[in-house]
Amino acid sequence: MSEEIKSVDKKIDDLEAAAKKYASKDTVISIGGYEFTPAKLMVAFTLISSILGGLYGAFNVYKDYQSMKKQIQEYVTPDLSGINERLVKIEERIQSSEKASSDTMDYVRDIRNGLQGDVRELAKVVDDTERRGRELDRDLRSTVNTLEAANVTTLREVNARLNSVEKENDVNLKSLEKKVDDKISKAWENPLAK
Repeated sequence: MSEEIKSVDKKIDDLEAAAKKYASKDTVISIGGYEFTPAKLMVAFTLISSILGGLYGAFNVYKDYQSMKKQIQEYVTPDLSGINERLVKIEERIQSSEKASSDTMDYVRDIRNGLQGDVRELAKVVDDTERRGRELDRDLRSTVNTLEAANVTTLREVNARLNSVEKENDVNLKSLEKKVDDKISKAWENPLAK
């Protein structure tokens, strides 16, 4: 049991030593033939995650837009002609009947007028629904355009920051090279000096 603990402790020590080795400011990581510093990798990761997040948001908005568009296109206004036909038939039966009284006729007219009012209200609701659908369509298009513009702006900002970091790294690298060259020159000139 104690040997296992010692083995685990040794592995932890090895990992810490490796982490210290790669935690240097001058660390360069090579991926696919390209060399990156940790700062460049962080900026690249930020850029990629921002773009992917924006694309995911735009995809969800577009998917909702397509779903709503499909529902609007498949909407069929109800056929209300059958109601009017039934009312006409009822009125004809009542008029043809010899026993129809004026109260019954008034009652039928009231029902017919009430139904016609209901039909008008239903038509208004259908028109309002279509109008709201068109407004939602315009709003969704505007939102998609805004998201696309925000993604372009974010991409430009990240590219500018990446260029700035690369320039800073180049300046630091040149300064470091000059210091190393100076030290090498001094060592060659006087090998016994410290």
